[in-house]
Amino acid sequence: MELIGNYLMTVIQIGGAFSPIFFIFLHLLRPLLFLPVVFICISGGILFGPVAGTVYSIIGITLSSILFYMMIGWMPKSLNRLIYVKQKLMGKHSELTTSQVTLLRLVPFIHFHLLSLCLIETSSGFKAYTKSSLLSNIPLAIIYTSIGGWLSNLTSYYIFAFLIVLLPFIYILRRKEIIIKWQDFFPLTDTQKHSSVKI
Repeated sequence: MELIGNYLMTVIQIGGAFSPIFFIFLHLLRPLLFLPVVFICISGGILFGPVAGTVYSIIGITLSSILFYMMIGWMPKSLNRLIYVKQKLMGKHSELTTSQVTLLRLVPFIHFHLLSLCLIETSSGFKAYTKSSLLSNIPLAIIYTSIGGWLSNLTSYYIFAFLIVLLPFIYILRRKEIIIKWQDFFPLTDTQKHSSVKI
């Protein structure tokens, strides 16, 4: 996939005036090509510079998030798989705030659309989701586009130190309420299960 990514970046580089459009379109194709968001943002900084690269990445990532919102309803198997992964990682009833998602987006190996699913669950509708996505995508685009070259040369020691510093902020910005369903706290007895079955 890295070879495909490098090839696509070469095509974008020689695209002339259409290069920004190709770059934004690459953000939409990214999930199909299994390219990490970080790779594209760093490449945007190299190709267009920190300011233009950040703007194009924010547009591309936000359009990718909106496309995910529209398409996830048509793919129940993918939705169920993401929900299962989320429940395994975070528990059944935990919800992440937009601030937590923003920080988690900075961690390169966390699945981008898993975090988008977290935003869908906490948003009241499409407009609220789009706003939350835009806000959570801005720091990601700025950091990885602006200092992409620096981050790409980091050793594993510095990446580990960065993650250790990031974890307390994720905890501090967590949602302060926990929802426990009645059935989870008081499981149904055999008699109640049989009485709920229609004959």
